[in-house]
Amino acid sequence: MDEIARLRRALLRPAGESSDFDLNPGLQLPAGRVLRPAGVLIPVWTRPQGAQVILTKRASHLKHHPGQISLPGGKLEPVDASVQAAALREAMEEIALPPGLVDVVGHLPVHETVTGFSMTPVLGHIRDDFRPMAERGEVEEVFTVPLSHVLDLSRYGVERRLWRGQWRHYYTVPYGPYYIWGATARILRGLAERAAL
Repeated sequence: MDEIARLRRALLRPAGESSDFDLNPGLQLPAGRVLRPAGVLIPVWTRPQGAQVILTKRASHLKHHPGQISLPGGKLEPVDASVQAAALREAMEEIALPPGLVDVVGHLPVHETVTGFSMTPVLGHIRDDFRPMAERGEVEEVFTVPLSHVLDLSRYGVERRLWRGQWRHYYTVPYGPYYIWGATARILRGLAERAAL
């Protein structure tokens, strides 16, 4: 089955809300919080060995989320016409992915993060070859994970850690040496849940 056609059909199915708090219903969120809009790209790249998802490992010197595995993307800037545009711009900056090579398949539900972002995941199909290059100011490494791995619900687990004095549970979907967790794992799990229906 064509994986992109499968994903396109998956995005037509109903989806629930998505947030870093899904597994923590009792967590108290700050009253009056203001969320900043952002966009992230789920780049699906058709390769000879099968469809791959491109992820990044954030640079270890960054103030926020150093060394974490993430999707290319970032906050909405004044130059961006939409969160989709922000996701594509950031993918160009972070991994040298030309926006013209990306066919946007659709969007996943907006994901609220513990860091105060209202993040829109944009699913994109990379329709041609390119050479991923890490922007060293932000990205330590660019790597791929088989799409089949992130669509397999049995690969996901739930772990916990102390956050602001409370236990916070979160999804994980490890791959080789890469510990994929938090918002990235939750977004990918949301895609897997819809593809499994």
